[in-house]
Amino acid sequence: MSVKNPEFTFKYIFTYDYNPVYINGAHGGVTPRGELVVNFYQERQPLPNAMTHELNPNGTIGRELAVEPEDLNRSLVRFVSNGVVVNYQTARELHFWLGEKIKEMEALEKARTAEAAMPPGGKGLSH
Repeated sequence: MSVKNPEFTFKYIFTYDYNPVYINGAHGGVTPRGELVVNFYQERQPLPNAMTHELNPNGTIGRELAVEPEDLNRSLVRFVSNGVVVNYQTARELHFWLGEKIKEMEALEKARTAEAAMPPGGKGLSH
């Protein structure tokens, strides 16, 4: 006779406007309390605060005369939209979970690569 382990269900609660945010980087570190702070950002080209253009005699926009800030073309923005603070145990669990998800992604990529390498019409043929 087998004994069934107790079970429970997690109920997920989220707001109506829940919307995952794309990130392509993170910055953070360990706090003096031993917690891990991870701030997620999206790196992108900056937008100008202002641009000044010539006005051509025919009323069209002419060449750019000035841009604010002046270093606009030599800058990148790292827009920090959110972050998390986790303790040691949660960081370990996230590390494990991410590792498992990366393995799933690698398996999918391997399958896609193998499928793309098949000759045209090579699917479903038997010899």
